[in-house]
Amino acid sequence: MSKKAALSLTALSLALGSAPVFAQSETAEGFIEGSTLSLINRNFYFNRDFRDGGSATGNGYSEEWAHGLMAFFESGYTQGSVGIGVDAFAMLGLKLDSGSGRSGAGGTVDLLPYNSAGDAEDDFSRVGGAVKARFLGTEIKAGDVFPATPVVHFGDARLLPESFKGVTVVNNSLDDLTLQGGRLHAMSQPNTSNTNDDFVTFYGGGVDSPWLGYAGGDYSVNENLSLSLYTSRLKDAWDQHYFGVSATYPLSDAVVLLGSFNYYKATDEGRKLLGEFNNSIWSSSLGVAFGAHTVTASYQRNNGNNDFDYLRQADSIYLNNSIQYSDFNSPKEQSWMLRYDLNMAGYGIPGLTFMTRYARGWGADYSNANEVYMRQDDNGAPLSGQKRWERDVEARYVVQTGSFKDLSLRVRQATTRATAFESDLNEVRFIAEYPLSIL
Repeated sequence: MSKKAALSLTALSLALGSAPVFAQSETAEGFIEGSTLSLINRNFYFNRDFRDGGSATGNGYSEEWAHGLMAFFESGYTQGSVGIGVDAFAMLGLKLDSGSGRSGAGGTVDLLPYNSAGDAEDDFSRVGGAVKARFLGTEIKAGDVFPATPVVHFGDARLLPESFKGVTVVNNSLDDLTLQGGRLHAMSQPNTSNTNDDFVTFYGGGVDSPWLGYAGGDYSVNENLSLSLYTSRLKDAWDQHYFGVSATYPLSDAVVLLGSFNYYKATDEGRKLLGEFNNSIWSSSLGVAFGAHTVTASYQRNNGNNDFDYLRQADSIYLNNSIQYSDFNSPKEQSWMLRYDLNMAGYGIPGLTFMTRYARGWGADYSNANEVYMRQDDNGAPLSGQKRWERDVEARYVVQTGSFKDLSLRVRQATTRATAFESDLNEVRFIAEYPLSIL
């Protein structure tokens, strides 16, 4: 471990914890009076066992254990008709256990960066910030930003979260309506120190695109119905449009019906860096919540000839059947899923929740895929008739009171099996987070 990393660990360990990472600053007037400082300690163990031996290390599995320390500062706004402020963050990732034969460059665990020999680094860090301005109901940020929309959403499923470089605008002038837009020119991956990397997509790889722009909004029609509409352009690669509906319908004080619909339309753009494509993919769900229990069934279908793609390690895929490992977004693929959630607060154990789900996909067909997304068998023929399934189990406990209030302990297990186009794997993740609000 470097001396710099050791000193950072000592300082931050004196204040283990975090608050919700990207909560909005308080609206109190004053640069200092409205400031917040929060810390996150995230301990992350990740084991991915490829049953067919297809890991980057060649021995059939990847394993990494690391600790992340993240400090987030959000100032208030200066007084006046136009308020000015700053946001800043500092992050440190530390390897606790991993090594040759268990992790390496080219893998998919992505908790840690890798050196020239392909082995996990001992530590890495990332710092960034943004200036911001507020006028009436509009907030503008420029610098390192964390957009959260269906077409571009920072990823937070690894040790450290992703960030983007650019400008974002959020407006809340009208009741029940939030409008968002932005223009981004770079992104970070969760296991790098660089905040100025090129855009990378999950299925098409790196893209030499100069910018990504997006705009849209969310509207709450009433307490039971909300709508979302967004559009985006990854210059010279794609145009993506999204429409979503989320609804609830109380049948009684104890029983509520739940429903949702999500739709994406994606077409090639400009220089067509990811080839020619015209994709539409959608999902719908229907569920019922009764007491401590929620049961949900969903269906999803990709009508396009290519994978529905999105930014690597981002959360920019608001589809019901995009779950722990599988997205069920291959060309022509259909899938269904059944999910069960249990909240133990109803049984006298607040903070303890369980979830399990099973999803099955079929009909994936690469016969008409373009050269970027094409997948072929050993004889060079496009794969067709492909299918897969995934089963997930999750338990989480959040401490409700006392010195360790808001400490979160979560274990996630996934099992997937597939034909030639995907991996067979068993996966375990253990994530512990402890929050602390300094200001």
